Amino acid sequence: MTRIDGRKEYEPRPVKMTAGFVDFAEGSVLIECGRTKVLCCASVEDRAPSHVPEGSGWVTAEYSMLPRANRERSRRDVSKLKLSPRSAEIQRLIGRSLRAAVDMAALGERTITIDCDVIQGDGGTRTASVTGGFAALAIACRKLVEDGVIEKNPIKNYVAAISAGIVEDTPLLDLCYEEDSRAMVDLNCVMNDRGELIEIQGTGEGRGFTVEEQRTLVNLCQDGIRQLIEKQKELLGG
Repeated sequence: MTRIDGRKEYEPRPVKMTAGFVDFAEGSVLIECGRTKVLCCASVEDRAPSHVPEGSGWVTAEYSMLPRANRERSRRDVSKLKLSPRSAEIQRLIGRSLRAAVDMAALGERTITIDCDVIQGDGGTRTASVTGGFAALAIACRKLVEDGVIEKNPIKNYVAAISAGIVEDTPLLDLCYEEDSRAMVDLNCVMNDRGELIEIQGTGEGRGFTVEEQRTLVNLCQDGIRQLIEKQKELLGG
């Protein structure tokens, strides 16, 4: 099938990551995936939540879409009590994904919060948040080492995420909004730089899908994530 932006079935959208987009955060990255734009800021606090074992740290995330990030204005998430179910589910995904990249003992008794604010959404906001959020997290961790706060960098591996789906019975990588809205199957995939899966979210929107189709989508994602991690390494100098 012909994609609306002329990409091949296996081709991700153009990606740009800009570090230091915010002056005051310990780490910040603006990630642009096609027309999707997410600002990711990492903030460090010198305390860990009570549920965390003594001597260990914690990584968490918050996610929100600005009112005009989409084609129609959405209500602003004023507090956690009013956080939309979608935003709550996405920020849990981001937090789980980023925690998989960190040695919590090396981080020490502190918390890093990654705020992911969608400036413009055109599909793939959660996966862009994971990819950009990791880069912001890595910058913040590097700063902790440079400032002498911790002895070694707690980042264990790179982490990135991308989507794939089936549209008109054709597997496609990195769906934009128009494709996602017509997708029969939608799958989000998080992996590390060792090629290991961290999370898969797959849904049959218009029909069920086979194990073989799932493998095809995951393989598409694996190649896309490999490219995203190369972009992260270029940004971070890793």
